[in-house]
Amino acid sequence: MRGNLARRIAKRKGFLKKSWKKRKFTVTGKLLELTRVEDERWMREALRLAERASVRGEVPVGAVVVRGGRALGRGANRRESQADPTHHAEIEAIRKAAARAGTWRLDGATLYVTLEPCAMCAGACVNARIARIVYGCSDPKAGYVESLGAIATDFRLNHRCALTRGVLADESADLLRRFFRERRGKAARKMKPKPAPRRKTTKG
Repeated sequence: MRGNLARRIAKRKGFLKKSWKKRKFTVTGKLLELTRVEDERWMREALRLAERASVRGEVPVGAVVVRGGRALGRGANRRESQADPTHHAEIEAIRKAAARAGTWRLDGATLYVTLEPCAMCAGACVNARIARIVYGCSDPKAGYVESLGAIATDFRLNHRCALTRGVLADESADLLRRFFRERRGKAARKMKPKPAPRRKTTKG
């Protein structure tokens, strides 16, 4: 019922056209372009949050929960400052969004995050009934949306999320690379042995 209503509204606004030969609706380029622009807009907001996390010494990941064109919750990594292994950007954004909405059910909301969510965050999206996950770069070591697993789209669960990957992926990956490069440089400088002090020689 909800899908049919969305189609009628979209058709009225000129986003959908009906193919009489195949008797089904097809999405026009105008709607796809609007979606792409909207995705990039909110992903840039998530990138700004990630940059702030980097300044604090946190792994630069940012997230925004959006519904109806409005941000419900924003979040960034705070594992170091909070000494909390669960304080990922996605969790913070979802908590704030649920508090603002006054309910744990975030039906119709989209989560924008700069890095592919881990198993914990993908599970949180399912539990919060997030409609769609949009992420920047993939995480081959911990990503559990597509890379290592597919919690958010597992047909055995009672809710599944639509996925869009690769939005501003290069910017997201560059931010992470810079952060870890700088951190490795700092660690190397700390480990570098200090030169031994010169002994003073006395003339006999």
